[in-house]
Amino acid sequence: MHPFRRISKNPRSNIVRIGNREIITRGLNSGFWTDLYHRSMSVSWPVFFASAALIFIALNGTFALVFLLGDEPIANVPTGNFMDLFYFSIETLATVGYGDMHPQTHFGHFVATTEIFVGMSLLAVMTGLIFARFSRPRARFVFAQKAIVTMHDRRPTLMIRVANARHNTLSNASATLWLIRAEQTAEGQHLRRYYQLELLRQENPVFALTWTIFHVIDQTSPLFGLTADDLASTDAVVVLTVSGIDDNSANALRSRKGYSHDDIAWKHRYVDIMTVTADGRLFIDYAGFHDVTPDSVSANAGDGRPDASPEDLAQPR
Repeated sequence: MHPFRRISKNPRSNIVRIGNREIITRGLNSGFWTDLYHRSMSVSWPVFFASAALIFIALNGTFALVFLLGDEPIANVPTGNFMDLFYFSIETLATVGYGDMHPQTHFGHFVATTEIFVGMSLLAVMTGLIFARFSRPRARFVFAQKAIVTMHDRRPTLMIRVANARHNTLSNASATLWLIRAEQTAEGQHLRRYYQLELLRQENPVFALTWTIFHVIDQTSPLFGLTADDLASTDAVVVLTVSGIDDNSANALRSRKGYSHDDIAWKHRYVDIMTVTADGRLFIDYAGFHDVTPDSVSANAGDGRPDASPEDLAQPR
């Protein structure tokens, strides 16, 4: 057994999302109590604050029950009054202390001291988590909904369009494109293999507006000679990762987008979103950022026939 993996005795199914794919896993311990920081950083804001509120109420209810065990430990609180002890617990946990209720026995002081320590610790943890969530760098990259395969400089090319939604400057931006597909070894074992796709331009010195990623499908490409049906039969996925340094915050930003075989438009081209205004300024209309249109050039670029199929784009010329 792997020393860093513990198999659960009561396996439960979990849904793992990678891009737009859902994978069902079973057999590993979820490590709920040992991975609370990751869960606190990955849940949504409503779930985060709702969980914090439930913990707050549960702690105060627990301390109110402990106070009930003493003989009138809190002044001005009738014996057995849970709600008054609950409100006193909230004041103590928050270190507010309005003054009308206060500990009057050694038992009350001991429990209140313990609760103050727990409250200060909880406040420190919550402050750290909220700061970490707010300060975590997040990229606002917009990836085109469809990848395309079309002719570019008389060569079949896989293209993906990306935009920087913040319009700030990213220095040393880089892109990495991978092909992931299912294959069968000579021994008959099924596995998924990863192939890095070479890009015409892997780095962008100033990424502020839009950037189109190009991968030429030539004899050295893992996509060479493949058809749309081939990609579907191997459950192929193209994964694009874009990263860069934010000039404003100096944070490293990174974002990823996966395209299944259904998300690749063959013999299509992105709609041009750039024009020049009358006064000579560049105008970009992001409303058509995701739009694609059939490419008449690619339609006749396969083998010289006007009815060339999309698969012809991947064949040698």
